[in-house]
Amino acid sequence: MEHREGTIRVGFALCGSFCTHSKALEALARVKERYGDVLPIVSEISAAADTRFGTASSLRAELERICGRQVVDTIPKAEPIGPKSLLDVLVVCPCTGNTLAKLANGVTDTTVTMAAKSHLRNGRPLVLCPATNDGLSGSARNIGALLDKKNVYFVPFRQDDPAGKPTSLVADFSLVPDAVQAALEGRQLQPVLLGSA
Repeated sequence: MEHREGTIRVGFALCGSFCTHSKALEALARVKERYGDVLPIVSEISAAADTRFGTASSLRAELERICGRQVVDTIPKAEPIGPKSLLDVLVVCPCTGNTLAKLANGVTDTTVTMAAKSHLRNGRPLVLCPATNDGLSGSARNIGALLDKKNVYFVPFRQDDPAGKPTSLVADFSLVPDAVQAALEGRQLQPVLLGSA
């Protein structure tokens, strides 16, 4: 299926990997520049927690500034995404190990997992941008299950600190727009596994 840039409706969901939020916002700005129509979505923890990386209110303000629309921040607000066919593609960036586990096992108890479930019912692409310290341990099984799931694609990822955090995996956030385009074309951006940072 051909998709013209500038006519695609993108959902961009942030989970609570707070140390990667600045990279996620940069990726969001590039996605917005390429596609134009972006719906911001946040997990409950991202909507509520102030951390050493910034406040919840400043994160919300920046999401709404970039996208020019209000943030989806509750399960009831996310549920209509599927029934109303609101999105052509949904990106979860960053996607934590917690959210990977829930998506792999059909658990729908957060704004982001509801958005994903609701979106996937339409057979449209879901793009995951992992950032998890246990990607090569506890989350490895879930990543494997999701790599095998129809309509689920990954932003290519790598070990970000093999010596200091040997099980940690983080996507290359600069590849988010290209991973979105590939997913819209029904293909996984390759290579999925990148060399160490």
